Formats: sequence, structure tokens, C-alpha cells
Amino acid sequence: MISTSKPKSNTHPWCIIRQLPNMQRLVVARFRGRNDADAYLQILRQLLAQVDHIIIFDMIPETYA
Repeated sequence: MISTSKPKSNTHPWCIIRQLPNMQRLVVARFRGRNDADAYLQILRQLLAQVDHIIIFDMIPETYA
């Protein structure tokens, strides 16, 4: 079966990133809206207070997707 849906990275541009050593990063979750990302980040900060997370807007142009 051929998938006709867009990749999640195009439809969910708000990302929560875990900052790792040596300038590395890990995408923890993707969201369509900034409010959803903010709410999830609050929960992460309560559960994992010792780990740094940030929110970024990561929109990939259609020509590169």
C-alpha cells in the first residue's frame, strides 16, 4: 500500500528537543500547535527536572520533504 499522507515533520512543526552533550539533540515529541507543546513541556519539566528541554519551530520546506 502506498501512503498518501504527509510526513509528520511537515504537519507537526513544533518540536520538543532534549539537549544532549556535545551539541547533540533528540526530538522527544512533535505537535501541530504551540500550546500543546507548551503543555507537554510543563509536564516534562515536572517529571524530568534535571534534563534540559526546549521548544523549537522546525518547518521543513516542501521541496526538501
